[in-house]
Amino acid sequence: MLNKTDKGRTELHPGQRTLGQRERAILLVADGRKSTASLEALFQGEGRAIVALLLAGGYLSDDSPPAPTLVPAAPAPRGSVDTFSGPRSLASARMFLFDLSDRMFAPRDRAMAEGFRAALREARDAASMVAVGREMLAEIERVAGSERASAVGERLAKVLPESALLSA
Repeated sequence: MLNKTDKGRTELHPGQRTLGQRERAILLVADGRKSTASLEALFQGEGRAIVALLLAGGYLSDDSPPAPTLVPAAPAPRGSVDTFSGPRSLASARMFLFDLSDRMFAPRDRAMAEGFRAALREARDAASMVAVGREMLAEIERVAGSERASAVGERLAKVLPESALLSA
């Protein structure tokens, strides 16, 4: 059962829109009573990737008891795109870039972070999403170096649809 976190509830307040309509729709219905599977089935199955991103982004919490395991698993870093197992999609890329904007740019330059967030909200296709990603990577390279920008670019490539990578 999935529940909204404080971050998820804040996202639903008027004037706080940082997520797309589908992400917000799932947040609205995540009330701790609907099964995780029912939320994952939304949007012709795209709900699974959206739920995974909302969990990784801290918008949702999974209050289900953990499934028993025979071998203890090493904990994966929360929200790490390196452990992302959902389908590649623009929604996944958008969530990754929103999170990147919050973590890398907002603490230093709030206006720049808001500019990136506005551009992400307006990005409706793969080309515009890739363009915003390139702008963010260029800024990361400027402030943190080419090695850091390259590492972030590799992570972004893991969530973008393969068709977007081919046309980039």
